[in-house]
Amino acid sequence: MTSYRGLKAQRVLLLGLSGVLAAATVSVAASGARAADGDRNGAAAAPRLAWRACERTGGPAGQECAELPVPLDYRDPTGPQVALAVTRVRSDRPAARRGTLLVLPGGPGGSGVSRLAQRGVALQRQMAGAYDLVSLDPRGVGGSTKAGCGLDAADRELVTLRSWPAADGGIAENVARSRRIAEACARNGGALVRSMSTANEVRDIDRLRQALGEEKLSAWSVSYGTYVAAVYAQTHPGRTDRWVLDSTGDPDPERVERGWLANMARAADDRFPDFAAWAADPARTADGLRLARRAADVRPLFFALAAELDRRPKPSNVPGAPLTGDRLRQAMQTALYGDESAFAGLAGLIKAAQDPAATPRLPADAAGPLPDADAAVWAATICNDVDWPRDPDAYRRAVAADRVRHPLTAGMPVNVTPCAFWPDRPADKPVRITDRGPANVLMVQNLRDPSTPYFGAEKMRAALGERARMVTVDRGGHGVYLAHGNACGDRTVTAFLRDGERPRQDVYCAG
Repeated sequence: MTSYRGLKAQRVLLLGLSGVLAAATVSVAASGARAADGDRNGAAAAPRLAWRACERTGGPAGQECAELPVPLDYRDPTGPQVALAVTRVRSDRPAARRGTLLVLPGGPGGSGVSRLAQRGVALQRQMAGAYDLVSLDPRGVGGSTKAGCGLDAADRELVTLRSWPAADGGIAENVARSRRIAEACARNGGALVRSMSTANEVRDIDRLRQALGEEKLSAWSVSYGTYVAAVYAQTHPGRTDRWVLDSTGDPDPERVERGWLANMARAADDRFPDFAAWAADPARTADGLRLARRAADVRPLFFALAAELDRRPKPSNVPGAPLTGDRLRQAMQTALYGDESAFAGLAGLIKAAQDPAATPRLPADAAGPLPDADAAVWAATICNDVDWPRDPDAYRRAVAADRVRHPLTAGMPVNVTPCAFWPDRPADKPVRITDRGPANVLMVQNLRDPSTPYFGAEKMRAALGERARMVTVDRGGHGVYLAHGNACGDRTVTAFLRDGERPRQDVYCAG
């Protein structure tokens, strides 16, 4: 959803917030551990929200923002607080309003404030005034209280946070970096970093519900946000109205983020043929982006080029950041999330790498380090949610096997992460998603999703049973609703959220 999807855009989506609350939180020793959930979660009275205008260029008119204080540790609800940036766009047709729709972005690390600014106009058009639209920046994200781990810049690049093995498959450098990141977060992150988890995001959402004065929420969740939404629906079923999960991962409570990451290897194999067909299309000749005459030749071409760049990295447009085999693999994986415009960027990078006279231009997410706070959110959430294996040799064996089965991703999805050395055990057990609860869930899923693959979403569908229906869209890429213009998928989701029309059975939409 992994877990990494939110990293790509975070560097340009950050909002400022006063450091007063941040300074207060890092001095508290307790983590955001298991709370007295349910109604006792609101032991402290829900605060009033002081809304202010925060419209953005291209965003919805009338967007407002506020800060929501929530407990750093829900076991001490009146103790130190964390400030969350929250946002809303009120219904422009009060007579048609039926409630509040929560927009949950991906990540971990996606900004809900920015997501609503980006998609609010399109969502307003579809909802026709049925909802106030609301969202939030989770702990550590965007305009919410931040904490960092004090990581070196080299440890904050996407191509190093994603643990790509060495050219020969060795993981010694990955092990050393993972240990270094875990130790830095333990040393510098404080109580806020220890409190970043899905369980606490669910608690924070329920605190937002209370502050809004709503008995129930509806939701449109995407990627990692679908897991947050599923956990909320499982733990607070009576507080959910119409619930959409868009691009969903396997909810296996023993693995959670570790499983999502591992699934990305097979998911890339499922999606790459779409790029290969595009790159071999004769129509690419006119724009100079045709890579081969046959789609079957694109994959071996990619492997050969990546291996050459492993041996001899090529200088790029970014000083000190040559185009290596792993940067090419990372660019490939990122491009598979998108549509033809993303394919064009990858094909252009490949062409430049092949041309001795050209200087490759690195994609933005491969051109420099992420902010320290963003790297901390990603590491903290995936490590605080579930236990990971601790033995580096287990990762070595997994990488060796995965490189044979799924050479496109070269063993990265099963490689070691900072979680192998994370000092704190999860404060909350992962929630098992079940079929007990209201039948008010609609899933929507692309068949060839490179991040939250279809076979993982099928496991969420099975876990939910009759609580859910699933809309399957025959296309590739990550994200479905209001993302790629599939009329069938968009129409079905809109009819459910706006009009309450949930399909009687699962739906298939042609690409």
